[in-house]
Amino acid sequence: MRKSRFRFLLILIVCVASVSALADGAMRYKWRDAEGNLHYTDSLPENANVIGYDVVNNEGILVKRVPPALTPEQKAEAEVKAAAALSAQSVADRQNREDQQLLAANPTEADLLNTQKQEIEMIDLQIKSLQTVLQSLERNLTELLGRAAVLERENASIPARLSSQISDVRGKIDQQHTLVSRQESERKKAIDGFRAELERYRALREKYRLP
Repeated sequence: MRKSRFRFLLILIVCVASVSALADGAMRYKWRDAEGNLHYTDSLPENANVIGYDVVNNEGILVKRVPPALTPEQKAEAEVKAAAALSAQSVADRQNREDQQLLAANPTEADLLNTQKQEIEMIDLQIKSLQTVLQSLERNLTELLGRAAVLERENASIPARLSSQISDVRGKIDQQHTLVSRQESERKKAIDGFRAELERYRALREKYRLP
């Protein structure tokens, strides 16, 4: 208790001394003009907030520093840097959350590998399903083309309905090929992503010294 009172009294004495020094004019202002000349004055110029200044005591020791006002260009640059820093922090925070979720969802490497395997198997099932539909469409097209070929051999005209069916099935086949190619591309992308995920997982376990 005595130490606290003593500390309080000491701070109070320092504050009073500082106020007294200011009242006595012991504090001075140090600033540079447009030509770079250094000035020590008891009062500030009108553009002090623009050019910046220092407050010093009677021994020349810096008490307070007021930096020059930023130019529009400097303000814009500072805003860009602040936005970049905020974005980088946001990315870092998101990565940290994803890392923690990765570790929490996969207590062991075997768990992660099993999860990845299941996801690949699901993609494979989707590809197989698309290929089954594709094969059915191709058989349908073969049948329709066969009927058209018979009519051509008999020098008979191909009905508009048959021509429309052939065109429609060909369009569906093209769409199905596109879907299969897209899923195969997704499969490759998933495998590459899983490889990177596994490397990240191993690095995190080593970082946190997990067994």
